[in-house]
Amino acid sequence: MRKVEKNIAHLLLQNKSIKLNPAKPFQWTSGWKSPIYCDNRKTLSYPEIRDYIRNEFVNIIKKKFKDVEAIAGVATGAIAHGVLVADRMNLPFLYVRSSSKSHGLEKLIEGDVRKGQRIVVVEDLISTGSSSIRAVDALRNEGCQVLGMLAIFTYGLESSEERFRKADCRLITLSNYEVLLEQAIESGYISSEDLAILKKWRQDPENWMP
Repeated sequence: MRKVEKNIAHLLLQNKSIKLNPAKPFQWTSGWKSPIYCDNRKTLSYPEIRDYIRNEFVNIIKKKFKDVEAIAGVATGAIAHGVLVADRMNLPFLYVRSSSKSHGLEKLIEGDVRKGQRIVVVEDLISTGSSSIRAVDALRNEGCQVLGMLAIFTYGLESSEERFRKADCRLITLSNYEVLLEQAIESGYISSEDLAILKKWRQDPENWMP
């Protein structure tokens, strides 16, 4: 798994899915200031990267969640990755919206949902974890059995880890913040001064100021 973590971190930096810029921080939709920005949807534009991500997700599911019956994606960033996994495994696919539709059947979950269905959820990024756990709760409220969640990358924030513990949801990610920083410093992507800033941000991201 360590090799996969390093490979994924390298690829995300290489194709600029992840950008690190302590000097000019990004602003998240939550309003937080951050020296890192992650957009894993960019990986879909690179066949060799999206195939690698899909294959590693499939490998994990076959080893850890052998009795899976369906794959669910979290809208919108993980829908495509979830479809790729479901297609490779010849499994049903569904996805969970961030909120219910305001028209038609007003669905929160799109696809054929069956009570008792054993599901693995695919996510692209774990930041605070709130939207990811909402998706898990939505599936459970429909009577599904969520075996666990897979994600491409996690910031490893304490708040997100606590949410997954409280929700009793197993989370496995292909790479993480610590490995990313290791790869970034080894490749010369960031300086030692940048590294110190990036480590400090992760200690208290909500109140971090550049």
